[in-house]
Amino acid sequence: MGLQLPRWVWIGAVSLSCVSGMVNAIGYLGFEHQAVSHLTGTTSLLGIALTQGDGVAIAHLWGVLIAFSFGAMLSGMIIQDSTLKLGRRYGVALTLEALLLFASVPLFKQQQIWGALAAAMACGLQNAMATTFSGAAIRTTHVSGMFTDLGIGLGHLLRGMPLPIRRLTLSGLIITGFLAGGILGAWLFARLEYDALLAPAALTGLVGIVYAGYRQWKLVQQRRARSP
Repeated sequence: MGLQLPRWVWIGAVSLSCVSGMVNAIGYLGFEHQAVSHLTGTTSLLGIALTQGDGVAIAHLWGVLIAFSFGAMLSGMIIQDSTLKLGRRYGVALTLEALLLFASVPLFKQQQIWGALAAAMACGLQNAMATTFSGAAIRTTHVSGMFTDLGIGLGHLLRGMPLPIRRLTLSGLIITGFLAGGILGAWLFARLEYDALLAPAALTGLVGIVYAGYRQWKLVQQRRARSP
């Protein structure tokens, strides 16, 4: 039996993965050449910096790790649950994420590490907003888990086992969204430099507005269904 996902989950997951792809590409192409949407490479670089005794790099890398975690902490305070459910305050979290991305633009332009920290905090907030739905892990700021799910599905296919089509489709769409965001982010950075971050900031705000509108519409529909 396939994973049943409402339309708003599909739209939100793909849109936000595209946002993360843009932010990560722009952050990497910037003056620090630092990924901000995930922490695996950052943690490895921190280990290298600690070995080499590079104090500046250690401070910057620790800052990115802490900022991402702080963003996730803010999400936990705002939403208070890791399971996707219509009605939670995702609109508030998305608005805060958009503000962080907008704030990172002038900081990046001044070649300040605070720009990367603001962007990393935005990504941590986004990734923690909703991590599961009906047992399916949903990550929108990195795609390692999505590729893992696709690999597992391929293994099941080769063994003749039933495939969770909807879950694999969601993984494929998130990967596609992240890749498309990376392409778009690189293209925009070549033309606008750090102003390119205005695009993912605006898209995040738009997703928040659409979610708030959809949530309100669903609440009205539920009230009408309960009324005699």
